[in-house]
Amino acid sequence: MSTAPQSPGTRGGSLPYDAVPYDAVILAGGRAERLGGLDKPGVIVAGRPLIEHVASAVSGAARLVVVGPARDLTRAPEPPAGEPAGERGAPRGEPAAPATVVFTSEDPPGGGPVPALRAGLAEVRAPWLALLAADLPFLTADHVAALFRAARAADATAAAGAVLVDDGEREQWLTGVWRTGVLADALDGYEGRSLHRLLGPLGPVRVRLPAAEDGRAPWFDCDTIDDLGAARERARGA
Repeated sequence: MSTAPQSPGTRGGSLPYDAVPYDAVILAGGRAERLGGLDKPGVIVAGRPLIEHVASAVSGAARLVVVGPARDLTRAPEPPAGEPAGERGAPRGEPAAPATVVFTSEDPPGGGPVPALRAGLAEVRAPWLALLAADLPFLTADHVAALFRAARAADATAAAGAVLVDDGEREQWLTGVWRTGVLADALDGYEGRSLHRLLGPLGPVRVRLPAAEDGRAPWFDCDTIDDLGAARERARGA
């Protein structure tokens, strides 16, 4: 069951790329056992909860669906102490999240990414969607734009979507964009638990994006305490 949408106000700006309207699904449930049971989406990096970094990256979405506990995503980003506004996190004037935010949960709760995707997809209204993890502190709107451009390129008009590939050539299944109808068809009758087995056969375009010189990579996630420490160091420019 979904909660009532949040409405922070007017969406900022147009999409930074020529794309059809899209929704975004952020998977923000689970127990984060490797983080000692912390509320991973709410962990602070660069002065903001991890999930707010991801929500800012899809602020151009018509609708954001968060599969996980409800939380406030409508406030403007706050800079870390001693850091000028706009230097970290969302740029000045960019909304912290899309105009409409809906929270829902998978059945059963904690059932894994496939039930979570199924729950999120039920709330999607647009023909395209971005499917993202909640722990990507260095993902930006430019990265999301690059995924959409790849998926909708002239020589890839039949592509199911596009997925980010990390520096080890591994597909990052929770950093991708997809045709909503293709995902719905793939989920219909699928009884497995693996995102790889669900999404891999769809043949998405594999997109390689460079990391920044300071080590900030769009695929970097915070699965462990060590990952979290590394993210905070890179966010400080260490």
